[in-house]
Amino acid sequence: MNYVLYGAGILVIGFIGLIVYSHYKMKKTSDVKTSKKIKILNNKTFKPVTRKGVVLVDFWAPWCGPCKMIAPVLNDISEETNKVTIGKVNVDHNQPLAKKFKVRSIPTMIMFQDGVEVKRFVGVKSKKQIMREIFAVAG
Repeated sequence: MNYVLYGAGILVIGFIGLIVYSHYKMKKTSDVKTSKKIKILNNKTFKPVTRKGVVLVDFWAPWCGPCKMIAPVLNDISEETNKVTIGKVNVDHNQPLAKKFKVRSIPTMIMFQDGVEVKRFVGVKSKKQIMREIFAVAG
């Protein structure tokens, strides 16, 4: 019986150590420089940018590890295709926009076509998944 408790205790301590290590590593992840083709959106610029064409908007925050993971993917997509405009909204600085679009967790990406929401992604998605959805909407 004591060996079972001892083994379970070691597993719990190991699991907690893994969580702490992962958290520390994620916090130390360097910021990815945003591509010049990605538009930084705020309360004033959001509507004019999303009004026309297909626009993929990434709702993110600088402290969000998964947001840092998706940033290079969005940079690649912005450089590879002209079928979509990519914009980013920092939810810390633009809370009214996050509230308006009911963004409850980040990263959340919303695709707009002529100002109307047509698709929503929550969490980290692969480049292949995002491109598939872009081509489904933009053709």
